Amino acid sequence: MSEYLPLDEAVIPELPSYYRGKVRENYDLPDGRRIIIATDRLSAFDRAIASIPLKGQVLTQTARFWFENTADICPNHVLEYPDPNVVVGKLLDILPVEIVVRGYLAGTTGTSILTLYKQGARDIYGLRFPDGLRDNEVLPAAVITPTSKAFDGGHDEPLSAAEIIEKGLLTKEQWETVSAYALALFARGQAMARERGLILADTKYEFGTDAQGRIILADEIHTPDSSRYWFAESYPERFARGDKPESFDKDFVRNWVVARCDPYNEPLPAIPDELIAQTSQVYIRAFETITGSAFEPPAKGERPLDRIRRNLARYF
Repeated sequence: MSEYLPLDEAVIPELPSYYRGKVRENYDLPDGRRIIIATDRLSAFDRAIASIPLKGQVLTQTARFWFENTADICPNHVLEYPDPNVVVGKLLDILPVEIVVRGYLAGTTGTSILTLYKQGARDIYGLRFPDGLRDNEVLPAAVITPTSKAFDGGHDEPLSAAEIIEKGLLTKEQWETVSAYALALFARGQAMARERGLILADTKYEFGTDAQGRIILADEIHTPDSSRYWFAESYPERFARGDKPESFDKDFVRNWVVARCDPYNEPLPAIPDELIAQTSQVYIRAFETITGSAFEPPAKGERPLDRIRRNLARYF
């Protein structure tokens, strides 16, 4: 069992305008700021299936590393970090398009280019892909594969640049701006990941607009949950053999559940403590590999919510 207590939820009644996301608790302040608390919930199969100790801190601090290292490229929503699990940011109007940038023919979801390519599609997201590409092969250049952002719990749908503009989801100017930001962010991410012995294969970005209509990077950036990282050293040999690239395998819990039940229609079995602890260690390893910094864990035995409440008291 982990030495650290998980943050299952972060309900703080003293804070206003509470909104519960899949893994984050959000509070909107009257002055136009949003408090975002990353819990340790692990979301899969359309529900929270476990809490992974320290996961929320890892994701918050990994995003912080990248926000700070890309602020010269694109403005972001961050105002301050009052706690390891908390970011206070600008309250934005989130744009209805999720920007996914891909440098490799990879993916497992129904909207991934690899899935669609293997089904025989060659015109994907308004882009033309040649015949003869192999699983997880590097693309000639990074591409943007946008999807509609499903705010109501529905499924994201693939879009082309032309469809985004025709449907009025973004103006032409907005699309050009987010595209330029996304490709520049991805190029920076790939270059810095390479220095750490990693390949940033793909990632997703979320943008919003502030009160002045400026486009701002929101949510998170280049975290293990929003990005696909591979280990560069083993990639060539594994690709040559047709094997899946080596990555941070965070899917212990998901895979364990799927092997034992239909998680969409059956009750979940009790997940072993050692599996949860193992997953926690993978997240810590990911943070340290990506950032090159040692992970600084919180005090053992302290309830994370007690610490967060203490650090957010000035907002009450």
